[in-house]
Amino acid sequence: MLKRLLSYVSGNGKKKARTYQRQDIPRDQHTVSRSFISEPAKKVLSRLNNAGYEAYLVGGGVRDILLGGKPKDFDIATNATPEEVHDLFRNSRLIGRRFRIVHVLFGREVIEVTTFRGNAAEAEEDDDDDRRTSEHGLLLRDNVYGNLEEDALRRDFTVNALYYCIRDFTVVDFANGIEDLENRQMRLIGDPETRYREDPVRMLRAVRFAAKLGFDIEPDTEAPIRELAPLLTHIPPARLFEEVLKLFSAGYGEATYDLLSEYNLLAPLFPETVQAINNGQPDELIRKALRNTDARIAQGKSVTPYFLFAAMLWPALQAEWRKRQDNGEPVQPALHMAIAKVIGRQVQATSIPKRFSGPMKEIWELQMRLPRRQGKRAFATMSHPRFRAAYDFLLVREASGEIEPGLGQWWTEFQESDERGQERMLTQLGSDGPKKRRRKKPAKKA
Repeated sequence: MLKRLLSYVSGNGKKKARTYQRQDIPRDQHTVSRSFISEPAKKVLSRLNNAGYEAYLVGGGVRDILLGGKPKDFDIATNATPEEVHDLFRNSRLIGRRFRIVHVLFGREVIEVTTFRGNAAEAEEDDDDDRRTSEHGLLLRDNVYGNLEEDALRRDFTVNALYYCIRDFTVVDFANGIEDLENRQMRLIGDPETRYREDPVRMLRAVRFAAKLGFDIEPDTEAPIRELAPLLTHIPPARLFEEVLKLFSAGYGEATYDLLSEYNLLAPLFPETVQAINNGQPDELIRKALRNTDARIAQGKSVTPYFLFAAMLWPALQAEWRKRQDNGEPVQPALHMAIAKVIGRQVQATSIPKRFSGPMKEIWELQMRLPRRQGKRAFATMSHPRFRAAYDFLLVREASGEIEPGLGQWWTEFQESDERGQERMLTQLGSDGPKKRRRKKPAKKA
């Protein structure tokens, strides 16, 4: 069985199969310790083992500990079925349809428990191969249950196929993941083209992990990416929206952006933005926004998806807005029509829920209101629920060199001033403005 599985993951003999052999690394030869694992995760592991099942800490938790990090999320793989896991934990829920998993809830911490996955290709080896390929070239395989070895070789990257056994404190490595960790590289298990066709989102995961970990993408793993990038256009837009959030909300947004651009993966996610940039629209605002987002995440602050999307789509909006003005449309109506057009096109690639597209639209519209501060306009603008986000966006525009600095500083001082100071600023603003010419009354006839 394992021999046939290795044949499958090697790409049906197109290339020489990479040899995979189980390695059990004892406690004195690795840095994984129970002390790095959360108490809820240890409780789940212990209960499953005590109930007679196999259970291992797997994936990112093991990987990050070995790299000297402190993981926040812990995943567990077991030979217990989802129903058996659910029966063991009253604080759990079953999720998923095609492949069911269990979430065990401990307050805000969620421990994800999956049953060992098997080799679907083997279960279908007597079927017509064409039945497992979509019209777009994606491989269609169903998930089936298997054993520990099969589960390891069905995972995506070697560094994510590491298992920690709480019984004897060993790390189990089936795919030379330890070696790739030492070499700081992302390597797919099996034939890369085959694995990408199974799930094109793996290309995005390769980039995300490479940016997060500071790893290189191994040459064979990166080779098919540029050619297969268009397969992402056949992934449901709702799923791609979630992937975009993962890509740019991990604290390595600018590095991720560079890798996406390098591997032609940005175009399937933001086609209008890429087209605008290729036509000469600058992307410095995107970069500045991503740097600011990375800094906020590093400080433990929250980030808002609508601000991120407002920045990512700004070059597309600018291009569309300018085109409409060049065609003779007035500034304000041109902006509203451009916003509708850009959002309408974007949701076909990466869906944006209305709870995010609405605030994003308001951030853009407020960019026209922020310069208009005379009289009561400043107070009305500042009372807008999206003012703070629009103000931050204005600062990004200034910092990126898109507009001259000054307006952002004025709004900074206005927010920090008391009522008397604000009135003084508005008075000064009025005195500095252009004077209205009074019309002379016609002379009376004698």
